[in-house]
Amino acid sequence: MSNRQTTTDVILIGAGIMSATLGTILKELVPDWKIKVFEKLDHAGEESSNEWNNAGTGHAALCELNYTVEKPDGTVDISKAININEQFQHSLQFWSYLVNHQLIRNPQDFIMPLPHMSMVQGEQNVSFLRKRFEALSKNPLFKGMEFSDAPEKLKEWIPLMMKDRSSNEPIAATKIDTGTDVNFGALTRMLFEHLKKKNVDIHYKHSVDHMKRAGDGSWDLKVRNGSGNVERCNAKFVFIGGGGGSLHLLQKSGIPEGKHIGGFPVSGLFMVCKNPEVVAQHHAKVYGKAKVGAPPMSVPHLDTRFIDHKKSLLFGPFAGFSPKFLKTGSMFDLITSVKPDNLITMLSAGAKNMALTKYLIEQVMLSKEQRMEELREFIPNARSEDWDLLVAGQRVQVIKDTPAGKGTLQFGTEVISAADGSIAALLGASPGASTAVSVMLEVIKKCFPQRLQEWEPKIKEMIPSYGVSLVKNTELLQEIHTSTAQTLGLSASASLQKARRTVS
Repeated sequence: MSNRQTTTDVILIGAGIMSATLGTILKELVPDWKIKVFEKLDHAGEESSNEWNNAGTGHAALCELNYTVEKPDGTVDISKAININEQFQHSLQFWSYLVNHQLIRNPQDFIMPLPHMSMVQGEQNVSFLRKRFEALSKNPLFKGMEFSDAPEKLKEWIPLMMKDRSSNEPIAATKIDTGTDVNFGALTRMLFEHLKKKNVDIHYKHSVDHMKRAGDGSWDLKVRNGSGNVERCNAKFVFIGGGGGSLHLLQKSGIPEGKHIGGFPVSGLFMVCKNPEVVAQHHAKVYGKAKVGAPPMSVPHLDTRFIDHKKSLLFGPFAGFSPKFLKTGSMFDLITSVKPDNLITMLSAGAKNMALTKYLIEQVMLSKEQRMEELREFIPNARSEDWDLLVAGQRVQVIKDTPAGKGTLQFGTEVISAADGSIAALLGASPGASTAVSVMLEVIKKCFPQRLQEWEPKIKEMIPSYGVSLVKNTELLQEIHTSTAQTLGLSASASLQKARRTVS
């Protein structure tokens, strides 16, 4: 056991996309700050950020129906979709900055252009999709979106999904070609390679056992390495970006802002197509509507993915339940997260979400053939032998007390930070990785308000639309669209070259 204590400016806990993004931004803003990273696994991006553990959708609200809600008067509220799209634009601009400055290379290794589509069946759903399309297509962020309920047009767009479709039920889809597939695992690894070159001290197989505030307001951490030896480290600022594991670490910090917060784990399963002939017939991310009682993260979707330069096809997610907060976590994670201060919050959530609990139990009990039946709503002639089951990542939904009542289940990501800005934690799930840049800018705003004025010119150099509404500034939007598409290889000609490279 070592009593030696090292001191640093910043500690990042967890080597996922969030820590990678925050570390990269901070290194651009203050290159001389010393940064340490502690990750309990052997490599970066192995948990929630891993390419097989998330949907890889560049979440820009182009196809996700749960970001647009039909109001009682029949109109569609698109405010959340606008917000998420603007956040994803921040990510695209930041990644472009990194490529242009040769801080990362070969963007085709982590981002590919791919149409994003929404597909619904039934008269009521078709009516909703048409209203959604009318509301979104007037907005400059969603320019180029198309709608069709004509079977012939849909056969052009989604041949695999329309083949052998015998139902007479009305069917409609929207399509927008500016969507993306993002390999967040590859991007995370690239960013950590970059940080290593910038002398960031990265420690794998290191778990944070405990943390407490020192007398001067900094943080003392007790860290255990792979051999079981204990190291002590002090930092002025700590960021907890440990995915599902962040809640336990936040509780260890003891900050009042972390009280009365719980977490509910939901695991995901995907069907993966192993027949290259089937994979070749589909080229889009197609999102449907969530079943009644299903959490928003369980919206069914049929996704083309590009992983290791190979085209794959995934369908899901099917929700599962495990008490673990991480894939590599403990079966006691859920129980040990219940504390005296969040007990009533957790019990209230349990009472309120009986429909969700029932849904998760039903999902866990599904046989492969029952899962295939759900897939056949998307691909009518899908054959069982062409598909395998893959266990995806664990997500921990935030439970907290809100004006809506005690124990409200939150869907989305949430930054919890101490009043003095010395520590921050990221909790929650989707749209997570896609909005990492925006979320980390929020961390910087909350935790370093005194430095914001000094840092703003550099932030605007990296993210030109920082602090600006792109909906109101269409000229800047057009400029950004053109430059990010060229830099990241998302323009029409670059897309064609990428597609040829992938096929070859």
